[in-house]
Amino acid sequence: MVLAKKSYGQHFLKNQGTATEIARLFHQYNTTKLALEVGPGMGALTSELLAHYPNLKAVEADHDMVQYLAENIPEVQVYPADFMKFDVKSAYPTEEFGLVGNFPYNISSQIIFKMLDNMEQIPIMVGMFQREMADRVIAPPGSKTYGVISALSQGYYKAKIIMKLKPGSFVPPPKVDSAVILMERIPSKIPNEDKALYFKVVKQSFGQRRKMLRNTLKDLLPANVLENDYFKKRPEELGVEEFLQIVDTIKENQQT
Repeated sequence: MVLAKKSYGQHFLKNQGTATEIARLFHQYNTTKLALEVGPGMGALTSELLAHYPNLKAVEADHDMVQYLAENIPEVQVYPADFMKFDVKSAYPTEEFGLVGNFPYNISSQIIFKMLDNMEQIPIMVGMFQREMADRVIAPPGSKTYGVISALSQGYYKAKIIMKLKPGSFVPPPKVDSAVILMERIPSKIPNEDKALYFKVVKQSFGQRRKMLRNTLKDLLPANVLENDYFKKRPEELGVEEFLQIVDTIKENQQT
């Protein structure tokens, strides 16, 4: 019997009906004909996804699980790799695809950053997260849970919770509630050439989230600009458009 490993953050779905519903929702929202599953584990979700995607591909870091899948669900093409080091173009060189999975909880935030790095190929993601992480992704500006991952992801995707699960839905049960979130790519207001600066501004602003922007961004803007009342705000008060205003201000001052 293959057991879940704590080191991989594995919590396997116990109710096959839940896996069926996740696969159905993913297929409903996926605008592409392709899918990449992250962390298939013992294949509860995999087997349901295959009904919709006969050419399903998956990435699994646990070699025991890779062997289990090869023996029990040989139809799926499994890449034995750490998703964080995996080049998605080796699975889909140019095509768009949907990203899906009961994601390992210990790398859930990193998976979203990886998706943002490959957003041009990923119009949709349906994933299982810790409820706390899901709340952070969908949090609006001004809320206590709004932070880096909120401001970055909302620049490119709209997100909502589509399913909530208690610990008893998994083996072994996690110590937290879980939620499935849907993220759909939107036309971004962030110009491609400003992406790196936008990410830098957001991350630096939230690096000391209780401080005013005039303190956290003092290496990016001259002191006279930072005296503007706008920079008395704290990062959680700013949405995507407000962060973009700061990006534009930085660029204007670099040109003068």
